[in-house]
Amino acid sequence: MPRHPIADFLNTAAGPILDVRAPAEYAQGHIPGALSLPLFTDAERALIGTTYKQVNPDKAVLLGLDFFGPKMRAMVEQAKKLAPGQEVRLHCWRGGMRSGAVLWLLELAGFHVNLLDKGYKDYRRWALAEFARPRQLRVLGGYTGSGKTAVLHALARRGEPVLDLEGLANHLGSSFGSLGQPPQPTQEQFENDLAAALAKLPNDRPIWVEDESRTIGGLGIPAAFFEQMRAAPLVVLDVPPAARVQYLAGSYGRQDAAGLAAAVLRISKRLGGLVTKEALGAIADGDMPRMVELVLAYYDKTYGYGLADRPAVLVPTTGTDPIANAALVLAAANELPTSLKNASHDSEAAGSPAH
Repeated sequence: MPRHPIADFLNTAAGPILDVRAPAEYAQGHIPGALSLPLFTDAERALIGTTYKQVNPDKAVLLGLDFFGPKMRAMVEQAKKLAPGQEVRLHCWRGGMRSGAVLWLLELAGFHVNLLDKGYKDYRRWALAEFARPRQLRVLGGYTGSGKTAVLHALARRGEPVLDLEGLANHLGSSFGSLGQPPQPTQEQFENDLAAALAKLPNDRPIWVEDESRTIGGLGIPAAFFEQMRAAPLVVLDVPPAARVQYLAGSYGRQDAAGLAAAVLRISKRLGGLVTKEALGAIADGDMPRMVELVLAYYDKTYGYGLADRPAVLVPTTGTDPIANAALVLAAANELPTSLKNASHDSEAAGSPAH
C-alpha cells in the first residue's frame, strides 16, 4: 500500500482517483477527474461527527463500522466498475480512517491501492501554492465585444500556451456572461480546476490569459494569481465599435429574450432608467444591434477606467476575425520591450519561492 505525496499521486501513481468523502464534500470541491465513492452518506457522516464530539470517539468508530459493514460488497462492486484494471488512487479528507477503511476493503478484494498521504487537504494546499508560483503571463485585453475568447482559442490552435479562465468559470464575464453557459462551479472547484490547468502549462514560455476583473460571475480569481495578471504585459485589441456591436448582436441574437432582459435589469442602476427602458424595448422588438449599442456605452466606460493606470500595447484591428487578430496579437507581443516582457515574472519571483 504505497502512500504518495501529492505530486506523485497526481503525476506518477496509476489508476482512477476515488474520493471516499461524503457526497456533499465531493460536490463542494474535488480533485479534477476524481470519481465519488463515498464511504458514508451526508447524514451518516454528520451523525458520526456528532457522536464523536458529544459522546466519545470510540462510540463514533463503532457507529461508523455499523454503517460500513452492510456496504462492503456494494462498494467493491462499484469500485470494479469505476476501475476495471483494479488499480486505484484513493483519498479522503486527511488520509485517515475513512481512506484507511476503504483501502483495507479494496486490497482485500484484490485491488492495488495508491493512497494520497495527507488526503484532499493536501491537494488544497498544493492548489493554493500553484496560484503563487511565478509565471510568464501575457494578458489579452480589449473592450467588450472584441472577441478576446475566440482569439485565445486561435492562439491555442497556433500552439501558444493559453489559460481560459472564462471556460473554467462557465461564465463570459459580464452581466450577460451566464447566457448559454452551464452552471458555475463552486468557488472551491473553480480553484481546483484552475490549479490543475496551471500545472499543465509550461514554465519556460509565455502563457496567454484574458484580461478579467477580480470576479468572473460569482467566482473570484485567487488573489495571488490575480496579482500576477495585473502585473503582466497587457496587449489590448482595438476593435472598431461598429464591429463589436455586430459581433455581440450576432451572439446575443441566439439567446432567449427573457435571459437578455434579466441581464439588462441586473445592471439597470448603472445604465439608468431611460437607457434600461430603451434596451428592454429593443429586446422586445428583436433589435439586437440597438440593445448592444445601449449597454456597450456602459461597458466601454467601465473598461476604459480600468485601463487608465495600466501600461498597454494597443493592437488596431479592422474587425473580429480571430485568426487575423491572433496573428496581430502575436506580432505585437514579439515587439514588447524586454522590461515589459519580464515584468510579471520578475515582480513575483522576487517574493515567491521556486516550486
